[in-house]
Amino acid sequence: TVCNRGPEPATLHVLPTVWFRNDWAGWISRPSEKPMLKQAEGMAGVSTIEAVHPKLGTYRLYSEGDVPLLFTENETNDALLVPQHPNPSPHVKDGINNFVVHGQQEAINEARVGTKAAAHYQITIDSGKEQVIRLRLGAAGSATNSGNPFGPSFDTLFAERLQEADEFYASVIPGSLDSDAANVMRQAIAGMLWSKQFYYYDLDLWLDEHGADPFKPTRRAPRNEHWHHMYNADIVSMPDKWEYPWYAAWDLAFHVLALTLVDEDFGKEQLDLILRGSYLHPSGQLPAYEWNFGDVNPPVHAWSTMFTYRLEKLRKGQGDLDWLERSFHKLLMNFTWWVNRKDRSGNNAFEGGFLGLDNIGVFDRSSPLPTGGYLEQADGTAWMALFCQNMLEIAIELTLAKPVYIDMAVKFIEHFLWIAASLARAGGEGMWDEEEGFFYDVLRLPDGRAQRLKVRSMVGLLPRCAVTVFEGRLLEKHPEV
Repeated sequence: TVCNRGPEPATLHVLPTVWFRNDWAGWISRPSEKPMLKQAEGMAGVSTIEAVHPKLGTYRLYSEGDVPLLFTENETNDALLVPQHPNPSPHVKDGINNFVVHGQQEAINEARVGTKAAAHYQITIDSGKEQVIRLRLGAAGSATNSGNPFGPSFDTLFAERLQEADEFYASVIPGSLDSDAANVMRQAIAGMLWSKQFYYYDLDLWLDEHGADPFKPTRRAPRNEHWHHMYNADIVSMPDKWEYPWYAAWDLAFHVLALTLVDEDFGKEQLDLILRGSYLHPSGQLPAYEWNFGDVNPPVHAWSTMFTYRLEKLRKGQGDLDWLERSFHKLLMNFTWWVNRKDRSGNNAFEGGFLGLDNIGVFDRSSPLPTGGYLEQADGTAWMALFCQNMLEIAIELTLAKPVYIDMAVKFIEHFLWIAASLARAGGEGMWDEEEGFFYDVLRLPDGRAQRLKVRSMVGLLPRCAVTVFEGRLLEKHPEV
């Protein structure tokens, strides 16, 4: 449904699109047989795209109305990216965009075949009005293909799915919410569920295809050359599976909180994924995102793990202690990676790359500094202080059931105090400016000098957020601590 909320009539191009994932390209070491999309004959008033795949079989996408169908190939526009590499086909993945936006008639395939296709609706909607576009996808030979795909069966099926959705959300949304708040919560949860997507990335294969060889340093990959162990083939929650169709580890930690409200098992599985051996680097680093798995993100995985455990405990009366214990061991590896890799001088002041806030630094934190030296980061150190608190929370929960973990609880108490002392250290070289009452990053120069970067931003506020309330249960049961 397309709505015009503006004060004037508006014309829109709406392009429902279908495509095959490209696993047939010539540069792929084990290419698959190429599938095909084509325009098919159908009843009057319905435009039909037939999808033929060697393994999945044949499907049909029906678009209501005599609407033009645009076809191209789901192939990278190499000539645009690297001018000296011509495209193997004149029809590339941005061909539909180039036809609609730039009027390039040759950008689409006049034969009406390809591996990417769209129905091209051009609609004008008056102010305050709306228009519904109806589509239907079905396997060839199914009931969808008999008769009118938009006949009474379409409305019946749609009504059934709406009723099922209403019943589902009624079971998870608190009855104490008014209708407006319940609608907001429903939209938020629906967005999260919609953003689940199968994510496939065999990085060792990809690196091989791009000329990388871990035993030949002269053969370098464009990115991720130290992540040969990565093999992802899972359903993962995406930031946005249309615009951002990749997972980001720290985004995922926040996604889990909402997902756990409606699917506890899936939420816990998402946290497990990032700690799995085919994701977690052997060094203990969590993968960041596909264009740079080695980038540094805020260490919020432990926080999300403990939050998820407590949410399940609140709802069921007990949490999954085995899952919490298993996660704790993997999180220890990540904590050790942070301590060994991001505390350069060993004084519990941390650095890193992207730490969760866009456009807040004087320098690009993921690149070498133009001045030389390095940054001791107020936000990076604050995230590590919070990481300690979260690991302490988990250690306490485990200790209450298994006293063997009491030493780990003490370890994280001590480590937090060391980090807090470093963060709050006053004086000319510390992050805390007593006179201004604010935290700043500290630039450590190669000649040994240090200088605060006095930029007022969220960097200086995050240390005030690294706070956790403990209820004293550990001391009650183990006063000897």
